[in-house]
Amino acid sequence: MSDAATTTRPHADVMRGVIPYLNLAGRAAEAADFYARAFAAADLGRMPDPERPGKHMHIQVEINGGALMMTDHGCEGTATAPPLESGHLQLVVADGKAWWERAVASGCTVVMPYERQPWGDDWGLLRDPFGIQWAVLQPGPAGEK
Repeated sequence: MSDAATTTRPHADVMRGVIPYLNLAGRAAEAADFYARAFAAADLGRMPDPERPGKHMHIQVEINGGALMMTDHGCEGTATAPPLESGHLQLVVADGKAWWERAVASGCTVVMPYERQPWGDDWGLLRDPFGIQWAVLQPGPAGEK
């Protein structure tokens, strides 16, 4: 993706619900590129920071039909803390094993293995190179426990 600012808006369906907005302490572009490989993210636009070459005021991607926003803004002179200290981002998909394998092959580390859970879904927890945890969940058959 070019460092030029994007003027097109994402489809309205992507902009519904709660949208995570992460400060990635100078690594937003690197994260967007990684998410394209690990989670098939579509790059919806990047707004470079005119005062800091190579940094971004805003980056937006679409993953699994939802938006994720990121920035490098506000990280000057601060210690780098993981963007999510507790909790995770959850992906509910029909082909969980394929999502899991692609993410691991791209560089995510396994926190909890992907396997059938007592509640009937296939689920596992990963950590990306930026310290963010991602769960992959494939719903189990209806009524199965």
